[in-house]
Amino acid sequence: MSEIIDHKCGIVLAYTLHDAYNMMAELQHRGREAAGIAAIGPDRIDVLKWIGRVRDFDRGDLHRIFPGKEYHVFMGHVRYATKGRKNPQEILFDAHPHVIGGTVINHGAHQLILNCEMAMVHNGQVDVSSLEQIVKENLRTGCDTEALLQYYAEVGERELVRTVPGSYTLIIADQKKRDVMVIRDPSGNRPGFIGRKGEKHCAASESIAIFKNGGTSISDLVPGTIYYFDPHGFIEDKPLFPPSTLREKKAHCMFEFLYLAHPDSVIDGVSVHAFRTFLGEELAKECSDLNVDIITYVPRSPEIAAASFARASGIPAVDVFYKTDGQRSFMGLTQDERQKAIDSNLYLIPSAIEQIRGKKVAVIEDSIVRGTVARRVRDLLIIEAGVAEATLCSYTPPIGIIGDDHIARGCEYGVDMPSTDKFIARIVDADGKPNRNATVDEISQKAGMSVRYLSTLGLARVFEKVGLPFSGMCSYCIGGKKPF
Repeated sequence: MSEIIDHKCGIVLAYTLHDAYNMMAELQHRGREAAGIAAIGPDRIDVLKWIGRVRDFDRGDLHRIFPGKEYHVFMGHVRYATKGRKNPQEILFDAHPHVIGGTVINHGAHQLILNCEMAMVHNGQVDVSSLEQIVKENLRTGCDTEALLQYYAEVGERELVRTVPGSYTLIIADQKKRDVMVIRDPSGNRPGFIGRKGEKHCAASESIAIFKNGGTSISDLVPGTIYYFDPHGFIEDKPLFPPSTLREKKAHCMFEFLYLAHPDSVIDGVSVHAFRTFLGEELAKECSDLNVDIITYVPRSPEIAAASFARASGIPAVDVFYKTDGQRSFMGLTQDERQKAIDSNLYLIPSAIEQIRGKKVAVIEDSIVRGTVARRVRDLLIIEAGVAEATLCSYTPPIGIIGDDHIARGCEYGVDMPSTDKFIARIVDADGKPNRNATVDEISQKAGMSVRYLSTLGLARVFEKVGLPFSGMCSYCIGGKKPF
């Protein structure tokens, strides 16, 4: 699915440039269009952002740009453009950190902004139209992060948390404040984690960024809470809502567990690896009538679920596919680009071809959005490998359907699949507008192979099994109600 639904970005806060850089690299699976770092000192905020992956900018040269003695804390960001412009020439302009003030120095693929008044990094998405106090003429980009920073400058952090609906985990540095602020939205839609490295605290979108960097994980960020990180590595948290109110607001993103998060991460107290194991078991129950010889998966998110599906069903699992790019692919600007990205990245393992030739094969997938991957899988299995039959089994229910309220679904909260997208799970009229939901048979016909889905009830059972009531998850993209 990685070329179809892409990541929501990742953020980090650390007290050394070395730690910030390494933590960002551990979150590379959440975004690789651009990266950026803000270095915060007692009397200045300096920013560097660049196009590409974290390690595309040499760490040694970063230390030359940001000499350690001048700064006491660093915040970083890896970006996928879920909102804002996607023209490659404009990606750097929209990249994080976003700032107010400062002197801009452009160098093609990277940019310095020195002596800023404020800076922000953000994971998630908000509706800019709700930020009524912003003078829209002051906004230079189409990014909601810039609008959030302008709003913060107008009203402060407490009013931002109380009044802005949407999904966000963000970090704010402000020259007028001693501390750097880390905030998770009241619904908890976006993830965030606090840890400790040595004697100082740190924060990141996922726990993996902390423990893979030699730190100790402490806890998830509490939704609706402002955390103040002082210059010495200590934190003070200030909750703005009583627990009963937070329970009512809860709308955690289900896609963090299904796809976005690294399998070694722990999100809201739940092991992502364990969750995907249970997904495979539940999918095996619902597909118990499936008559196949071999189980496999589309690399890489469904690997854990495929293994548990195979164990639960007693059907042998075989690695069939490989990718030439070890990183998760990113979404092209057009359907043609997306198709080319898949065709040039997903292939059959030569030694597996004879194992599957003439066999019935079930392919576990994390989701089916437009069907781009499904059609590539079909061609590889049926045309190249000559399997007798291929079935695609998704552990996410149909995405982008028209809900019971007659509203066509998509995501409005940070995952790049707007309601206007060409979802395989619905039928459009002559004008391209959603007309009705496609049947599973119609979806199978579009995909060119048999398709099976985990039911919404089955998905809910998995969430309940790990102690996360499905009522507290955002399931808008599969027909659920709006979370805010």
